[in-house]
Amino acid sequence: MIAKIVLLVFIFLELSNVLALYFAPGTKRANAVGVFSAWEKSKQIPEVHDFIRYLVYWVAGAKLIFLLLLVVILLFGDISLQRYSLLALAVGTVSFYWRMFPLIRSMDRHGQIEPPNYSARLGVMILALIILFLAGVFV
Repeated sequence: MIAKIVLLVFIFLELSNVLALYFAPGTKRANAVGVFSAWEKSKQIPEVHDFIRYLVYWVAGAKLIFLLLLVVILLFGDISLQRYSLLALAVGTVSFYWRMFPLIRSMDRHGQIEPPNYSARLGVMILALIILFLAGVFV
């Protein structure tokens, strides 16, 4: 039961991100790209902004595919598959700290993120998700 609850919570959280990326990419909520000053700056060069929008929509589409697969696992997978899915989520999410976290932390230190210290909050949120995934596996 815990595994199902963890999967549902994650699906809900990520769905809010997908909706933000598709319909309000410039927002500073739901982990959209409005926190990056480069989002607004890119609007000055339409070709660059179109490319960034394409990448944002690509991420949203990939997340949507991923979420739909999780819904199928949630609805039709047994508890063992659900737990393995949570373990895979935990391992995959750890990759955030390899490339993305150093980059966002650097941008944060150079004043390219609003609000300040967003990278630290994001790092803690990601760690909390990893812990939540692991709790769903082992509890």
